[in-house]
Amino acid sequence: MANPRTIARLQERIRERAAYCLQFELNDPRAGFITITMVELTADLSIAKIHYSVLGEASDRTKVAHMLEHASGFIQRQIGRVLELRRLPSLRWIYDASAEEAADIDRIIREARERDKRINPGAE
Repeated sequence: MANPRTIARLQERIRERAAYCLQFELNDPRAGFITITMVELTADLSIAKIHYSVLGEASDRTKVAHMLEHASGFIQRQIGRVLELRRLPSLRWIYDASAEEAADIDRIIREARERDKRINPGAE
């Protein structure tokens, strides 16, 4: 079991390297607007869960998910170049819908405020 500070440092290194790899090293047209939001590393350092978000529609998300699974080995090798570990963690890609949920909540709040203004125009 690794030190929590070591795990946090490795998570950040994995996030930085995976994001760099997606932005500059992959030449796949399916790699649209991908953002690596978070990396979770298990205590035994065997699995790295990489959370990502995609700007676009559901079809874009599906294309990106397939692309990430296909490029997982390449990205894992690139991550291995910057980590000083005997065994590299296997990568698991998890879609992060928090940005969409935040946009939905923001839209609901704006609609409620507009409705309140129509009901009671004097109150602010």
